[in-house]
Formats: sequence, C-alpha cells, structure tokens
Amino acid sequence: MPAARPSFQSFSAGLLAAIVGFASSFAIVIQGLNATGATPAEATSGLMALSISMGLCAVVASLWTKIPVSIAWSTPGAALLASAGAVDGGFAAAVGAFVVCAVLIILAGLIRPFGRAVAAIPSPLANAMLAGVLFGLCLAPVRAVGEMPVYALAVILTWAVAVRFARLYAVPLAMVVTFGIAFLTGGSLSLAETPLISKPIVILPVFTFEAFVSIALPLFIVTMASQNIPGIAVLRAFGYQPNSSSLFTLSGVFSLLSAPFGGHAVNLAAITAAMCAGEDAHKDPAARYWAAVFAGVIYVLFGLFAGLVMALVAATPGILIEAVAGLALLGALAFSIGEATKEAETRDSAIITFAITASGVSFFGVSGAFWGLLAGGAFMALMRFRKQT
Repeated sequence: MPAARPSFQSFSAGLLAAIVGFASSFAIVIQGLNATGATPAEATSGLMALSISMGLCAVVASLWTKIPVSIAWSTPGAALLASAGAVDGGFAAAVGAFVVCAVLIILAGLIRPFGRAVAAIPSPLANAMLAGVLFGLCLAPVRAVGEMPVYALAVILTWAVAVRFARLYAVPLAMVVTFGIAFLTGGSLSLAETPLISKPIVILPVFTFEAFVSIALPLFIVTMASQNIPGIAVLRAFGYQPNSSSLFTLSGVFSLLSAPFGGHAVNLAAITAAMCAGEDAHKDPAARYWAAVFAGVIYVLFGLFAGLVMALVAATPGILIEAVAGLALLGALAFSIGEATKEAETRDSAIITFAITASGVSFFGVSGAFWGLLAGGAFMALMRFRKQT
C-alpha cells in the first residue's frame, strides 16, 4: 500500500488551523502570564516556548501515530492563571507549578489508574470550575466599553459580524481591528528595538505549597478535563483510534520542556483538531495527519517571532487586549455553564463550585478554583450520602 502523501489541501488546512489556534488565544496566554508576575521578556519567552513546544509535539505525535494529532496551549489554563494572579515567590513559583502540572500530566498517561481517577472527576464540577475561572475574564468587553466606548464597540461589532458570517475568523479579525486602533491612536510601536528572532529566558522554578494548590492542581484539572480528554473524543469522532495514554504522556513531556522557559502547559487540541481531521484536510483519512504536521511547523515559526507579537501587544491599550481575550472565551463560558448545569441532580453542587471560583476569593493564599472544586465535591458527596441513608 503506497504511503499517504501530503497535498496542498493538507497544507492549507494546517496553515488555517495554526493561524486560528494562535491568533484566537495568544492574548489570553499573555494575560495569564502577566497576571502571575511575568516580566514582558519572561512573557515573550513563555509565548515562544509554548508555540514551539506545541508545534514540535504535533509534528512528533502526528508522524509517529499517522493520525492528525493537533496540539494547542492550554487556553483554559491561561485563563486560570489570569484569575488566580500572583502567588508568593512570584513568577518563579508559578513556573514551579507549571513543572508540577507537567509531571502530573505525564503520570496521568503512564499510570492508568491515576488517569482514570482524573477522568472520574465529576464533569459538572470540572465545567463549573472552568466557568468560574472564565467568568471574570468574559466581563472584560463590558469594562472596555466603560473605559473606551468608541474603540471597544468597534472591536465588539467586528467580532459580532464575523461570528455571523465567518466564525473561525471572528477573534483574529477583532485582534486586527484592535491593533489598527493602536496605530491610529498613536500607539508606541518600536520594532527597531525588537529582535527578529525571540530569545528564550530560563526561569529557575521555585516550589511552594501555595503555588501547588492555587496553580498546579487546578491547571492540571482544567487542562485534562477541558482539553486532553475532549481532544481524544474529537479524534475518535472522526474515526481515529488514538492511544490516549501515550498522547497524554507526550503532551506532558513537551509541557515539561517548555515550563522552565515560562510555558504553562500544552495539550491535545479540540477545535483545530477538527480542522485537521476533517475532509477539508484531505480526501484520504490516512493522509490527514499531514495537516497537523504542517500546523505544527507553522506554530514553531510563530514561536520564533513571538517578540514581534509582544511588541504589537505592548503598543495596544491593555483593556482592549483584555476585551478580545474575553470575546474569545465567551463560547467556552457558555459551553461550560451548559454542561455544568445540565443535570438537575448535580446542579446545586455545580453552582456552588461556580460561585466560589468566580468570587475570586482566596483562603490561606489558595485561590478560589481549588476551594470551589472542594466545596462542590463535598456538597455532592453530602447529597449522595443523604439519598443512601
């Protein structure tokens, strides 16, 4: 049987997947890294490390398995970082949490009972925690209208029209308009001082209990529940039979490699996975993995020029960048709320998890995401105990 060959169709699908995957969520990643205390240079390094890691991971996984394995950075994880904020120890402690999260992902792939235990976390609670994390970020477009009404409304209108006619391009187009506003309003863009190829920065990790509970554990849970497990489901929906354990392990290894440079986590993709696994990628399902390979190569190129992206962001009003990030997360928020409250039996537990997580409160230095999951789980256990007695 002749080997499956790449085609222009698979290249174009991979190019589109990479552009959509990068442009639709890099603002969220930058916001998350900044919130945990990263300097502009460290945030650039993190963005670079994530993009290169997910690109190389996609190339390795797709060529190895001969199926279209799309990889992305953890967008829900970045949103979690933005809501959790800085911890004692600064960004070095956050990097320590990234390392721990990567090790947990590797263990979830290597130790099947551990992986099954993660998958056994009640879906309503995991989705409620994610919804609580996303909620504050999704208010950013409203805040932007209050601070910069004309410009913010221009960004929102662009996004809304694009959602109606070309949904995949909605966030990238909103970002283009945002950068255009920065130029028109005299944004201080200085490309002369920006190196053409970005330079990675090594951040020595610091391991603290606060960062472990506030960042590492919630980051691991949302990455597994909201990205890795759905990513496997998308591939299976297109008729592929991926080995979930080996793919989880591989994504954990590349997460571990990116962590010392400021990258929080990479994982299996869902939306871009559908773009690379569908008929638009290639007529022959056996050849569609080339689309994921091409997407991976383009992600690596994006990573090398991450400094240019950061220069554009630095020249743009921060509230507008936050607004675009909030618009990008509205779909995820709606889906998470719907999944969290779908079943009447677990609805109260999910709402408790959502309310505590969204409140943004912290106790003993531990963020609300952990306490929300803990409280929702305890209430769910209590309700089930009452029914048994």
